[in-house]
Amino acid sequence: MATVEELRFGVEGQGEVSALLLRPEKARWLLVLAHGAGAGMSHPFMAKLAEELGGVGVATLRYQFPYMEERRRVPDAPAVLTATVRAAVQAAAQAAAGLPLLAGGKSMGGRMTSQAAAESPLDKVRGLVFFGFPLHPPGRPGTKRADHLAKVTVPMLFLQGTRDTFADLKLLRPVCAKLGSRATLHVIETADHSFHVLKSSGRTDAEALRELAETTASWAEGIEER
Repeated sequence: MATVEELRFGVEGQGEVSALLLRPEKARWLLVLAHGAGAGMSHPFMAKLAEELGGVGVATLRYQFPYMEERRRVPDAPAVLTATVRAAVQAAAQAAAGLPLLAGGKSMGGRMTSQAAAESPLDKVRGLVFFGFPLHPPGRPGTKRADHLAKVTVPMLFLQGTRDTFADLKLLRPVCAKLGSRATLHVIETADHSFHVLKSSGRTDAEALRELAETTASWAEGIEER
């Protein structure tokens, strides 16, 4: 059984934003989970991912960035996005005191989380999880978006599909290798940026989501052991 609680928290200079805390009865971790650029915290992918994570003992705090809260299409400036990440981490620590924290998100949400952590460590966050790190725009391969990762001091988990047009694995693998023991790359075969898998793979999208959740949980336990 899991409980879902609606929350709100303030972002400096931006008013309040909404959040959803999903906490399974036997939660071992709390993941502060940011949405991607084009869809908010209630998008079906985010909701299903939170459910799967809950099933393996990972509570989630999903939250809105200010532009999504105000139903604007264009994302906020990076400084606003990273300030929101920090505020969400603080809100999560207060809402579920006692649970060790992870932070991350889908696509842009994950990248803004790592940028915030690169600026200065996120309080009490033990690791970062990226559900499709957006290394570059589709059709424009490059690694500049990963430059800040060298300044992140906690372990990082990269969950990437082999068909993700936002991250050429030929570029992402060396990035992760350069980060050394801080980076773990887990590849989902035939998955795209939204973690849709090809029917020819013999797997379903639901199975891919379960793999994301199970990999996150086992990786988190590895952090605890270290």
